[in-house]
Formats: sequence, structure tokens, C-alpha cells
Amino acid sequence: MSVLSLGQALPLFLMIFVLGAVIGSFLNVCIYRIPEGLSVIRPRSRCPHCGTAIKWYHNLPILSWILLKGQCAYCGTGFSVRYPLVEALNGFLFVLFFYRFAFHPVTPVIWLLSATLVVISFIDLDHQIIPDVISLPGIVVGFACSFLVPWVTWQESLTGILLGGGSLMLIALGYECVTKKEGMGFGDVKLLAMLGAFLGWPAIFPIIFIGSVLGTCVGVPLMLFNKADSKLALPFGPFLSVGALCHVFFVDKLDPLMRWYVEVLAYFLQNIW
Repeated sequence: MSVLSLGQALPLFLMIFVLGAVIGSFLNVCIYRIPEGLSVIRPRSRCPHCGTAIKWYHNLPILSWILLKGQCAYCGTGFSVRYPLVEALNGFLFVLFFYRFAFHPVTPVIWLLSATLVVISFIDLDHQIIPDVISLPGIVVGFACSFLVPWVTWQESLTGILLGGGSLMLIALGYECVTKKEGMGFGDVKLLAMLGAFLGWPAIFPIIFIGSVLGTCVGVPLMLFNKADSKLALPFGPFLSVGALCHVFFVDKLDPLMRWYVEVLAYFLQNIW
């Protein structure tokens, strides 16, 4: 990002955070309605308890939840704290990637990708599904964006779709053959194909690596806490999403880590396997 004075940067970051939070409010609608097969456009947001349509001034991102103490203005029913958290998370991601890429043409593409991953992650956490209505159009949009941004070619995007979907499908089928049970849904396969479309094939291995490490760090303690229940279902979509966002932000700093990992893996295969 170009050098700005503190007086210039703070108002700009605040404006971008507000933009991200406003879009985050719409993401909450998507997270709730898409798994139910409902329209994300109509009807207007309503209280799930009393059914009253929420006025625009009661629906200001983050601020309204704080002022209303997390309750409906009409019936007093409590709203989950996750609503302002999703709005704040999306605002933070918008600021983070603007700080990383500034006014580069890739910035709105990354904003689109990060917002999509927020929706996918929370739906996967809630329902353990990644809706095709998000991932399949996402593959098309990601491929189309490869003609607009300079950091990935359409050939890399197309290869990323095939390598992303194909590699995870092989892992899923291999796990199922060995364990005789499904360990990964095909929603994850389509998600990685979408990430390959947006980020190109060089991003696939780092995303799988980071997602797997994060999944292990979270899954193993959960299994121990649940008395080593190997059947514990842990959605992989959020970990792939975090892996993708880490790759985007730290793309020029991941190479040494990936080289180290490949060297360790090669040593293991040659001397231990």
C-alpha cells in the first residue's frame, strides 16, 4: 500500500470497514436463508420470533445490535451475537485486504472472494454443507475474473479448477477406500475448485496444507475432549477458507514454509515409508 499519513489512513480504513460491515449484514441474510432455500432478496429482514419487519434504522450493522442490547425492538427476543460478529469480520477482512493491495484492481476481486468464503464457512459450520448455488457459480466467476486481474492467467485458473477439484476428490475417495467411511464431502471438492478458479493452480497446495494443519490443530483437541470419538464430524470448508485467505495475504512469505514442508515430506517418503 502507498504511504499515507495517519490522518489520511484512518478515515479511509473506517469507510472501508463500514462498507464491509454493510455487506456483512447481507451476508448474514445469505447464511440464514440459502440453506433453507429462501430468497436472499425478499422479503425484508424480520424478527424470527414476532415476524415484524425490521426497520432500516434498527438494522444498522453492529451499531443497532449494540444500541438494542442484542434484542428485537418490538418483542424483546434476543438476537445472536453472531450477527454483529459476521459484520465486523467482513469489515475487518475488507480493511485487511485493502491494506495489502490498496487501490490495485485485484482488491474488489479479493473482497468478493473473502465475502463468499465468510458465507460458505458459517453455512458449513451450521449445516455441514457447502451449497452448490454458491460454489458452482463461484467457479464461473473466478474463471471470468482471471481475464480481468493480472496476477492469474486464464490457463492457471482453468488448471486450478481441475487440480483443485481433482486433488481433493482423490483424497476423499482414497480416505473412503481405506476407512470404508466418508471423511470429506464433495462440497469441499467444489469449494477447492472455486478457489483454484480465483487464485490459480499454484495456490492449491498451500491452501490444502494450511487447511489441513489448522484442521488437525482443532480436530485433535476436540477428539480428545470428546473421548477420542473418531466419528466426530468436523467441517473442512472453514479451514480451506482460512487457508485461502492466508495464502492471499501472505503469498510472498509462504514459499520458504512450503519448501521446508516438501523437503520433510520427501525425506519421510525416502527414508521412513
